[in-house]
Amino acid sequence: MNPLTIPEFEYRTLPGEQGVDLNVAVAGTGPAVVLLHGFPQTHYMWHQVARELRARHTVIVPDLRGYGQSGKPAEQGPQTYSKRTMALDVLRVAEALGHERFGLVGHDRGALVAVRAGLDHPRAVRYLGILDVLPTLDTWEVLRGAEAKVAWHLYLMAQPAGLPEKMIRAVAPEFFGSFLDAWDTEGTAFTPEVRRHYVDSSVHAVDSIVADYRATASIDLDMDRADREAGRTLDMPVAVVSQDWGARLGFDAAALWRAWAPDLTFEPIGAGHFMAEEKPMEIADFVRSLAGRSRR
Repeated sequence: MNPLTIPEFEYRTLPGEQGVDLNVAVAGTGPAVVLLHGFPQTHYMWHQVARELRARHTVIVPDLRGYGQSGKPAEQGPQTYSKRTMALDVLRVAEALGHERFGLVGHDRGALVAVRAGLDHPRAVRYLGILDVLPTLDTWEVLRGAEAKVAWHLYLMAQPAGLPEKMIRAVAPEFFGSFLDAWDTEGTAFTPEVRRHYVDSSVHAVDSIVADYRATASIDLDMDRADREAGRTLDMPVAVVSQDWGARLGFDAAALWRAWAPDLTFEPIGAGHFMAEEKPMEIADFVRSLAGRSRR
């Protein structure tokens, strides 16, 4: 593996939920903001945004459990990689660093963890930023017809343990690299060295990555359904920045998010999926603007 680190950030190993060790980068001063990465990446995806934010924020950037240099516990059932468990990881890390309340910004998989944290722990999450994803329940509901083939990997990794892992391990570099190439629409999001880092890190985490996705087709979906039935929403300021997936798949992303987040700002962006690396200054400004809406 060739792990990369964010320059001028301190690295610590901190305990998450169930004693899982998490690799965490920290720098800056001021109100805390936690940045959560997506697939198939590591905390390093935030390297430019995090350095931009540290002048006014304590910036906390962990590898999610199962990814990067964080612990990869064996799947003991769907709860091991449920977004509820992963959200508790975030709270444990923030508390260990002395922050009972914090802003939370997530991309892709990390955004699903962030949403669950906001629903389960509203007193801890001051504001919630989401990059390029839908809530779990809505994701599954909008995937239909031939256009849903864009999300083929969701269905593969939702299958029972054993076969998906074996299939992916057989071609792991090509599997993970295909998403990095297909979703980097302009070919400018990262250098060859960074691409190798993401591929190598993912190749060493096949089982845990599949478990993360499998949970999203089972226990995470059940949690979202329960929240929808109970009328539970996100009561902190929420901002979403996204590509216009709805135009292709036939849904209104802003309307779907507004059902979960009454205090919502929704912003389209002219960037690919890896927007934090393609347009880091715009994403840093997005976080700063959202922090300005925070409820103290």
